[in-house]
Amino acid sequence: MKSLFASWQAWAILSAAFAALTAIFAKVGVENVGSDFATFIRTIVILCAAGAILAITGQWQPLNSVSPKSWLFLALSGLATGFSWLCYFRALKLGDAARVAPIDKLSVVLVATFGVLFLGEKLAPQNWLGVALIAAGAILVAWKA
Repeated sequence: MKSLFASWQAWAILSAAFAALTAIFAKVGVENVGSDFATFIRTIVILCAAGAILAITGQWQPLNSVSPKSWLFLALSGLATGFSWLCYFRALKLGDAARVAPIDKLSVVLVATFGVLFLGEKLAPQNWLGVALIAAGAILVAWKA
């Protein structure tokens, strides 16, 4: 069991499962609430949960132990996350969860592309085929017939 939770694959599958629950819970949650206010509530819950996890696991570290470069990129990541959530909740407010979530997951295609362009990562042809299939699948699932 310990080795299962030491693998990135297990954590990625859990992330996908929680992301799926996020879409379903959020779709119900934004029913009678403004999407931006719903994002605010969600953010407070996440902040409290993350703080509790740090306290329980003893992983808190001094703020000055974070390098200026890490501060910059974590702040940029936080801004990107915030804008993503605002857009996601607005999309859920306006559309079906089963169609919004696949379009949101086009982020996988963008991450693969940005990883190659900006981080120097390498993808083999079969990896690019998978990226293309993800893109095609997201579009087909989101397509309203």
